[in-house]
Amino acid sequence: MSKGKRRVLSGMRPTGNLHLGHYIGVLENWKKMQINDDCFYFVADWHALTTEYQDASNIRKYTDEMIIDWLAAGIDPEKATIFVQSDVLQHSELHLLLSMITPIPWLERVPSYKETKENLSNRDLSTYGFLGYPLLQTADILLYSADVVPVGIDQVPHIELAREIARRFNFIYGETVFIEPQPLLTSTPKLPGTDGRKMSKSFDNCIYLADSPEEIEKKIKTMVTDPQRVRRNDPGNPEVCPVYAYHKVFSKSEEVKKIEDSCKDASIGCVDCKKILFNNIEEFFVEYSEKRAKISSDREQISSIRKKGKERAYNEAEKMMEKVRNVMKLR
Repeated sequence: MSKGKRRVLSGMRPTGNLHLGHYIGVLENWKKMQINDDCFYFVADWHALTTEYQDASNIRKYTDEMIIDWLAAGIDPEKATIFVQSDVLQHSELHLLLSMITPIPWLERVPSYKETKENLSNRDLSTYGFLGYPLLQTADILLYSADVVPVGIDQVPHIELAREIARRFNFIYGETVFIEPQPLLTSTPKLPGTDGRKMSKSFDNCIYLADSPEEIEKKIKTMVTDPQRVRRNDPGNPEVCPVYAYHKVFSKSEEVKKIEDSCKDASIGCVDCKKILFNNIEEFFVEYSEKRAKISSDREQISSIRKKGKERAYNEAEKMMEKVRNVMKLR
């Protein structure tokens, strides 16, 4: 790691295709951080098993698709380390060792534990794998001595757990092996799904990065708008309209202001507003779509990037595991 650079670690679960929310909310920030930071970005395929363990057949496919999306979005393997979690077995080794010192109540109090169980009540999540999800996440972070972990506000308790476990390990074994990571709260625009709810494949309301222009246009045409605009000449409130939320991301500032005013005085209808949005999204993703098609056709390139990332991640992880094994007197 170059002197003065922050070590950044972040990952995504390959449970489905990436959508526009991932691009705007995560990948845009990843691209900025890779310029000045020492970034490790990984496909969290073992994390995907916590909720997809009953049928893991799609995880491998989504793993490759995720890497393709990252590369097409501008994540540069020459600037950031791109790897797959299960390619580096030290993740599971450290997870096992940390599980020996982690009190169960620490895991049970993580807010997302009960919340996710309630949201996915149709699945059997009464497993250690699900309970221990934040502990595996802790292993991911501590393994690479990450200074910061970019997260949303709902994930901050996970980082605090990682800090607590790092302190407990260092105290038990009398040596500062792990540094305490800091959460990096990133400011990102929130894109709703096409039905106005949170964008999620569970709600079938996503616009995916791999969608064709025809598919994107069809989805935009069906997007919900301001419920008060029943007739064409009814004035609207842009702030409650999902289409306007997309305009604020994909349209130029002067056009956004024009659409806002035109919606309020009903000089533009929802159909025309959606047409403008589609044209802007299509233009925004022209370069992305071309890059994605090119990368998808070159599987050797993907394998090469994955191999290179694995080697660097493995070397960094093994350095840490040597320290862990030594202080625990396992060597």
